[in-house]
Amino acid sequence: MKKLNIKNWKHINCIRISCSILKKGGIIVYPTDTVYGLGCDATNENAIKKINLIKNRQTPISVMTHSTSIISNWIAINNKYKDIVLKKFKSSNTVIVPIKKNIVSNLIVGKNNSLGIRIPKHKFCKKLTKYYPNPITTTSVNRTGEKPFTNPELIIKYFQNEINLIVEDGILDNKASKIFIFDNNKFILLRS
Repeated sequence: MKKLNIKNWKHINCIRISCSILKKGGIIVYPTDTVYGLGCDATNENAIKKINLIKNRQTPISVMTHSTSIISNWIAINNKYKDIVLKKFKSSNTVIVPIKKNIVSNLIVGKNNSLGIRIPKHKFCKKLTKYYPNPITTTSVNRTGEKPFTNPELIIKYFQNEINLIVEDGILDNKASKIFIFDNNKFILLRS
């Protein structure tokens, strides 16, 4: 696989190239409505290990999708709480919820088979998650303990040997998403 490709998110072949790289176990950097994300196929353990090396950590990783109907199929929550949980995804929040088995690799799930899930508002994320058949990881582009990188030129400078594609959309200097965990049938705010 070619080492580093750079495309603007509006490029006509950007989704096709992104899907091809993900399918081959590659790593992409892409714009979200908050900060740049590191993405791989969330079912591919070798790709997940690459992201863990980039991040310099071994912790659960969130995934993104484009619709609450997909999330509804993934989560393992009592039906009486499902609608409450699904409403929490409307504001670009990351919500950690129990999921069914075999949705993603066990390497990225947390305690009690939980997973962070997010619906980014960026058009690229919506389109990519519609076309790619598996869940895609979404975690900020940085080493653990450092601030997220917001400038594509700096991402190239510091990560060019570890990623295969940068989908750029200029400097993204937004606040990271809020993170909630749904535990014991209530939400707990982990990051505001």
